Amino acid sequence: MPTLFTIGYEDLPPAQLVAELQAAGVRRLIDVRFRPQSRRAGMSKTRLGEFLFAHGITYEHRRSLGTPPEIRGDFKTGAIARGRAQFAAYVEQTASAELDALADEIASGDAPPTALMCLEADPATCHRRVVAEALVERRPEIVVEDLGL
Repeated sequence: MPTLFTIGYEDLPPAQLVAELQAAGVRRLIDVRFRPQSRRAGMSKTRLGEFLFAHGITYEHRRSLGTPPEIRGDFKTGAIARGRAQFAAYVEQTASAELDALADEIASGDAPPTALMCLEADPATCHRRVVAEALVERRPEIVVEDLGL
């Protein structure tokens, strides 16, 4: 069964993030933050990409799979169900073809072992769960495994 991993870096410094990914055999990390910036040292796009590359993990940023500011507030204020619904509609409207292609790539085995990454430690309160669910809807054989919990 093809596996898609997810991870949030909220509680993980860069070295521990890499250790979690390596332990799971992840070879590609897809950053699904709308803005791949962080106040945490080493977690912004360029530095994180360089650090992952040095450890044999490819980094990709996919802004189209990130939560835009007008929806992000729902997740931050605890209106998770509303945020999930709004984000699911948004991502289907704006990135449906990208989701189709990514699901096919993961399910076919053409993708390296892949993880979706965002900030939140708990995937249940993060939009990356919605992205993972959209991929599984397209290709039910994909199994989702959350790392770093």
